[in-house]
Amino acid sequence: MKLIIEILIMGVAVLLAAFLIPGVHVDGFGSAILVGILLALANATIGFILRILTFPINFLTLGLMSFIISVLMVLLVDRWMDSFHTSGFFSAMIFAIVLAIIKMLFNTNKEVKG
Repeated sequence: MKLIIEILIMGVAVLLAAFLIPGVHVDGFGSAILVGILLALANATIGFILRILTFPINFLTLGLMSFIISVLMVLLVDRWMDSFHTSGFFSAMIFAIVLAIIKMLFNTNKEVKG
């Protein structure tokens, strides 16, 4: 049940971020849920491997490389899906920032309630 709620929250977060950013388009809630699932899978597999390989650079840049990898994962999901589109690197960067803030707000709200 918790996994289903997390997936739904991720879908809502993707929809909100796409609504707020002019260069990002998602076709609907089903596509937003699929974007959330693919982003989680890409970050858990490819992103994890890239973060391990770039650990020294990430350490020297105080985490900036990890953020760039997250933006690259957004661009990768954009390539995989026809129903999700970002207009370039900067809109994907803003999307990653807004998505992280929205997810943080949902997670803090969840912890306060229960």
